[in-house]
Amino acid sequence: MAFLLAVTFVAAGCAGNEAALGDPALGLKCVDDSHVCISQRKMVFDSYMADKSRAWVNQPAGPHEYASGVRLMAFSRKRKELNCNELARGKEEADRGPSALSGGGYLGLTTGQIARGAMLAREVSRELTQEMTRRCR
Repeated sequence: MAFLLAVTFVAAGCAGNEAALGDPALGLKCVDDSHVCISQRKMVFDSYMADKSRAWVNQPAGPHEYASGVRLMAFSRKRKELNCNELARGKEEADRGPSALSGGGYLGLTTGQIARGAMLAREVSRELTQEMTRRCR
């Protein structure tokens, strides 16, 4: 379910950053549906999927990172591979999503992007909670 939401989420949205290809981290802040932003988000997502150390798990997330959906999608996709501490970190991040998006730091985001980001965060939080309940004591 979260993956379908994320795919819809990544392709949706019409306002945000106009970033040029180059710095992969820009894909976390590029939230519009331009080909450039979609390419950047895919590049960041693919780098997260390939990162065996999962260093990205410990990087901070702000409103635009929630709105882009990349980190949340990565937590969702990798949940069966994450250890209990990483799952807890992901759940904490997902739980902060709705408030981070409504906390005023969302300049340049549309109300639709904010709503979709909050919805995705709640869905990923549920998935990570289920995975933690299943594996972590």
